[in-house]
Amino acid sequence: MAFSPKSIAQREPVWSTATVLVRLVLAAGFLSAVADRFGWWGPPHTGAVAWGNFAAYTAYTQTLTPYLTGALLDAAAWAATVAELVLGLMLLAGVLLRWTAWAASAVLLVFGLSMALFLGWEAPLSASVFAAAAAALLLALSPVSSFAFSFDRLFDRNDRLKLQR
Repeated sequence: MAFSPKSIAQREPVWSTATVLVRLVLAAGFLSAVADRFGWWGPPHTGAVAWGNFAAYTAYTQTLTPYLTGALLDAAAWAATVAELVLGLMLLAGVLLRWTAWAASAVLLVFGLSMALFLGWEAPLSASVFAAAAAALLLALSPVSSFAFSFDRLFDRNDRLKLQR
């Protein structure tokens, strides 16, 4: 049997493994960023800590959204934090994966474009923000049958019908 990328991609275990890995990596990225904002990775300016506290994160948010000030800036920092926390947890649990992946892709794309506009193109490219957005997009386009270890697959009607046959 000859090697064919198409034949490998059609095998369910390959898709299932890929979607689980993408979910875990994206969830880890979102949840790690949230943990950093609250100092769970350590204090500011130590090791690989990006912010170390919420005030430093809010200052970074100001860099990416210089058109926001005061209460709007605080709201944007909190909205991004809540969005990343919810997306991370939903990716881990496998809840509404297609919608969650679309939302993750959108959040990452907006973040990457904002980084590019206000920090330069090197910043989002070095942080692999667009690669993460593309991974989320691929997850959104993956077949539901490949969503192993997820609530979506558990409640997928087509999957249940296959099991009944």
